[in-house]
Amino acid sequence: MSAPSVLIAGCGDIGSRLASQLMPDDWTVYGLRRSVEKLPNGVLGVSGDLFDPRIPAHWPEGRLDYLVYCATPTDRDEAGYRAAYVEGLRHVLGWSERSGQRPKRIFFVSSSSVYGQQHGEWVDETSPVEATGYSGQVMREAEQVALNSGVPATIVRLTGIYGPGRSDLMTRVRQGYSVAIDPPLYGNRIHADDAAGLLAFLLRTAADEVVLEDCYIGVDDAPAPLAEVVDWMRQRLGVTEWSDENNVRRAGSKRCSNARAKALGWTPRYATYKEGYEAMLADQPK
Repeated sequence: MSAPSVLIAGCGDIGSRLASQLMPDDWTVYGLRRSVEKLPNGVLGVSGDLFDPRIPAHWPEGRLDYLVYCATPTDRDEAGYRAAYVEGLRHVLGWSERSGQRPKRIFFVSSSSVYGQQHGEWVDETSPVEATGYSGQVMREAEQVALNSGVPATIVRLTGIYGPGRSDLMTRVRQGYSVAIDPPLYGNRIHADDAAGLLAFLLRTAADEVVLEDCYIGVDDAPAPLAEVVDWMRQRLGVTEWSDENNVRRAGSKRCSNARAKALGWTPRYATYKEGYEAMLADQPK
């Protein structure tokens, strides 16, 4: 039996990491993005624009077992989110249908922003999704496009992604970033390698004909108060000065659970923020 094929639409950082995890197992991986020269070696490039309804010239022919939709908005406003997540997904689904392809499953990479909880509640895949901001509302709309597409779909709600090239928190801590301590502002995070690893795990599980749920949360084992993370990072970075007068309080505070993914057999490589950020610090120039 031949190895499965997958098209990753919006094959940027996470998509490229996913491709690099699948190719050693002989998966045929297509990567759709504007600049295909940035794809990892071995990925079959599909030059295309998710915002353009015209089918890409090099859209793959023949069987396509899985689709992964992993877009990033060009503009961080409501119109930009709708173009990237709702309209772009409709385009990809339409291109697949026009090509006579019926994937076994589509994986839509979503976000924990669909949850509106703000008081440190524990959240899982069965929790109410009542986002008040446009980003979460549009993402939820896109989830419904995937779930109602007629193709079996699994939503993967990733939390705050960090890792190489995603060191904004370290930069802010060095600049004196301070966070209100009481009440605690809980944050949820996942290392970029684990975000890709969860997607790879779900694809392999689906290929083994294991029945998947329609939604999984991608998060590490230990959501933590942001003030705790900042304090730990100050110590590791040797930061001794900051302004308590400029406390940052973001909207939203929740604790996301990865119990469903772990029950399926997934384990994050970086169980907590400490392991993940230690790995980033170890890779930084001395």
